[in-house]
Amino acid sequence: MNWTLALPEIVLAVSGLVILLAGVIPKKDNSFAISLAVLGALLLAAVLVLAQKEGTAFGGQYVADSFSGFMKLLCILGAAMGLVLAMDFFEREGLARFEIPVLILFATTGMMVMISANDLMSLYMGLELLSLPLYVLAAIDRDNSRASEAGLKYFVLGALASGLLLYGASLVYGFAGTTNFDRLADALSAQQGVSAGVIVGIVFIIAALAFKISAVPFHMWTPDVYEGAPTPITAFFASAPKIAAVALLTRILAGPFGDVASQWQQVIILASLGSMVLGALAAIGQRNIKRLMAYSSIGHIGFALMGLAVGGESGLRGVLVYMAIYLFMNIGAFAVLIAMRRDGRAVEGIDDLAGLGRNDPAMALAMAVFMFSMAGVPPLAGFFGKLYVLLPAIEGGFYFLALVGVLSSIVSAYYYLRVIKVMYFDPGLPGFDPRPASLSVVLAGTGLFTAFFFLFPAPLLAAARQAVASILG
Repeated sequence: MNWTLALPEIVLAVSGLVILLAGVIPKKDNSFAISLAVLGALLLAAVLVLAQKEGTAFGGQYVADSFSGFMKLLCILGAAMGLVLAMDFFEREGLARFEIPVLILFATTGMMVMISANDLMSLYMGLELLSLPLYVLAAIDRDNSRASEAGLKYFVLGALASGLLLYGASLVYGFAGTTNFDRLADALSAQQGVSAGVIVGIVFIIAALAFKISAVPFHMWTPDVYEGAPTPITAFFASAPKIAAVALLTRILAGPFGDVASQWQQVIILASLGSMVLGALAAIGQRNIKRLMAYSSIGHIGFALMGLAVGGESGLRGVLVYMAIYLFMNIGAFAVLIAMRRDGRAVEGIDDLAGLGRNDPAMALAMAVFMFSMAGVPPLAGFFGKLYVLLPAIEGGFYFLALVGVLSSIVSAYYYLRVIKVMYFDPGLPGFDPRPASLSVVLAGTGLFTAFFFLFPAPLLAAARQAVASILG
């Protein structure tokens, strides 16, 4: 048992337990120190991931390869930026609790277990280790009825998704005789005709993971949870866990279920079409910017699923590049949302951005960059993200899918441009409260990446290509 391969996850889990003890013992508030300790643990985990060798551990239940390394680094980065956004916000809101960074740490551990899962059992363990902290984080503001409602909805629907996953896994095990991904791949490629039970099981597993990435028709929780949860928690929800779930979906569909692609491809295509169309149309009438971002994220997941439906080296590489770019655009936009405070109170309306172009030109410029990028305007990063999934779709003959993608981008440009119009052309409201330095650092980093990605795309493309090669063999 080569347990040293799982050192990043082991270090995070042990760090979480130690930090939890350190938070419980003292009487005074120590949430800031706990947050710094968690950031240190995440940094250490990132270093260990970079130094990780390739191979399998724990009887084939855990796999370490270039793909897992690439996606884990994205998740750690998303968790770290989400935590940086949360530190000052919860202090200002009077909600500074040491449990918040610890829950983010345990959720990140779950994400990393998910990404390295090489068995349906380790997959489920990672998924639950991710989900349980997320349910608590959604409802962490106990005195806020919206947050309590968000946590309850997320928990109930999340429990349903977990049930779907277990039922699907039991069907696959019953009809294929194994839960290990490598042995499943051998069993499914050896069978002359794959049994209907395995196909139904695969569909249930896809449905459960579609819930985690809020793909249509399993998106119903997303707008309410995004609106009700505290904004930094929403930023975390919208980034790192989605990347982990997309990574897991990519691994199981390209790996053990790759030989039966004709059986599940239609499901992914329908989910992609539905997500792009709903994301484009449902956001048009939104007045709350967090709900707008919820529908926007559904639309973006539709594009990622397009690359997954196309498959092959170019399609899967497009998925990885898209999710990396989405992480920076999304966290950057949420940094602006967290900075939206007037007279000590958080505001969430799109109309509250009026006059930002005059009151705070730097933040308005950053938000404009993120909105143009999400709309797919060249030469910003979002344009290349969409390009790298649309080109494989056209080359693979998925013309209708690509056409819907282009049309949904055009429609969604309306509500992204409306945000920019409100910032620069609507009658000005009073400026926002001064933002902390931590927010400015995240804004600057994500904004520069989004604006200047076109100058240095090669490192990300090379890393994504190497990651895809490791799962396609």
